[in-house]
Amino acid sequence: MSDYDMRVAFPTNDRASVEEHFGHAKEFAFANVKDGQVVSTEYLTPPPHAPGVIPAFVGDNGATAIITGGMGGMAINLFKQRGVEVILGAKGSIDETLATYISGNLDSTGSACEHDHHH
Repeated sequence: MSDYDMRVAFPTNDRASVEEHFGHAKEFAFANVKDGQVVSTEYLTPPPHAPGVIPAFVGDNGATAIITGGMGGMAINLFKQRGVEVILGAKGSIDETLATYISGNLDSTGSACEHDHHH
């Protein structure tokens, strides 16, 4: 058993805010949560973006959830196959978003990203 209850991954370019498109992130913040408290955060650089690479990277690094702005349906399925919860529609502060998630009040509001963006 690990030393934490949750390990939540966030794509980020500045270590403070959620990068809304996870494939464009320079780093991923992995927040380790135990008993409702963040006990540590580590920042890891992902491999170059290619289909299936980021879900494998996040899953292999022990994430229980990924919180981001949006992603395609294939990526969502790959995360789910690895047992990683996918929360979409996130933006803004990683710390605030994480606190909302830990409290059980963060809902996935985004939808799968279709690359022909109909608004």
